[in-house]
Amino acid sequence: MSISEHTDFLHARLLPWTRPDGGPCYLQTDGHGYVSRVADEMEAVQLSMGAEVLDCAKPIIAAAGSTVAELRFAAARLAECLTDALRVSESRGMRLRCGEGVGPEAEPDCVCGA
Repeated sequence: MSISEHTDFLHARLLPWTRPDGGPCYLQTDGHGYVSRVADEMEAVQLSMGAEVLDCAKPIIAAAGSTVAELRFAAARLAECLTDALRVSESRGMRLRCGEGVGPEAEPDCVCGA
């Protein structure tokens, strides 16, 4: 397989972390490398943490005696988790549109990250 043929199989993957300036971070990948596996693990951790934060926040939100500080803290943590979950969703949606692991409705010529 030539280099140009190999690069046809590569897609830009939105990673679950950002650049130092806060911008999105992408990886040119075929989905099988070390960084892809680390990103998969990070996404799983982020989603799991989101579920845990939600479980902890529900009683704080429901309690009539919760202070403003407690509610703000819960809201801030929930916003962080929602941000992570939306990034995971966006990344996975981009990969589905580019035909990674989907059926005949996939777009084989998709240029991701463009």
